[in-house]
Amino acid sequence: MDQLERPPYPALIVSLSALKANVRAVAALCAARGIALMGVVKGMGARPEAARAMLDGGCSSLGSSRVMQLKALRQAGFACPLALLRIPGPSELPLALRWADRSLFSELETLRRAAELAERAGRRHGAVLMRDLGDLREGWMDEGELVAAAVELERSMPSLELLGVGTNLGCYGAVRPSPDNLGALVASARAIEDAIGRPLAIVSGGATSSIPLLLDGAMPEGVTELRVGEGILTARDLPTYFGCEPAGMDPLALRLRLEVLEVRVKPSHPIGEILVDAYGETPDYVDRGLRLRALLGAGKRDFGKHEALIPLEPGMELVGSSSDHLIVDASDCGRRLKPGDLVDFGLFYVGMLYASDCPDLRVEFGP
Repeated sequence: MDQLERPPYPALIVSLSALKANVRAVAALCAARGIALMGVVKGMGARPEAARAMLDGGCSSLGSSRVMQLKALRQAGFACPLALLRIPGPSELPLALRWADRSLFSELETLRRAAELAERAGRRHGAVLMRDLGDLREGWMDEGELVAAAVELERSMPSLELLGVGTNLGCYGAVRPSPDNLGALVASARAIEDAIGRPLAIVSGGATSSIPLLLDGAMPEGVTELRVGEGILTARDLPTYFGCEPAGMDPLALRLRLEVLEVRVKPSHPIGEILVDAYGETPDYVDRGLRLRALLGAGKRDFGKHEALIPLEPGMELVGSSSDHLIVDASDCGRRLKPGDLVDFGLFYVGMLYASDCPDLRVEFGP
């Protein structure tokens, strides 16, 4: 759907100057330790405006877990290195080899198939082998098997270039990056280097959750890359969950702007027998008596869950949401809301992820 065909709200408001400032802050922190910063564009739907801001701010490459987003960037004229950040399935390999410069791998059979396809296409594709350090998502858990795969790739797959190793921490198992687990990644890289007789260019030490190690001076020597999306886009995880934040960050680079549809005094507890809501859940309701409630024009389809929103309106409280509506308590707001008023919200990662990909939501880029 063209932007002009969308209603003006809901809208995701993106400040490109704030985004660039966030990238510069993290890129400087990485550069001080000789670490390259990859900008992860998935959280902005790989929109060219955001991708360009990432590069202008200091990212040396761009990555996404979705190969079609990489295709869109390449077709938009981006010549920087592009990385596929979800291990490709066999059916996805032809597209991965065409649109990505490098991919993550964690299965030897997939590597062999990629090598065959790359040779047939006359291409050489970069490969980063993933080590599972306890988060229990992708990667070899046994270092010996990882080294054996690396040796086979190096000696028997000339259409693939072994670039290095990487890991994911925090995204599934919620495992915190530490000197111990990232040190183990560096040790795996050294074991591979000893086996193949040359250095590896990339030791990719995780994502936003690895930034606290930089701030604490505890990042193991030998990590050469971080893959960061949330930490430069919404910039909420570090201060909220890790109690730290690089200097110069702006958590309002992205804001969700919603229109007020209805404002009425209503009971705060549903009336009648409580069963399940539209999502098959039975929420807990607190009876606070009559309250001034505002209904806003966006819902879970747009932002995933209302807990991923941060009210910026003084005195406003989140109450709940359905697929297409957000309900807030406006009793203590500093202004009396009315239909047509606009209300801004900050975003956590989930809210950004849904909003940037929602086909009915307008995205506006500004200074």
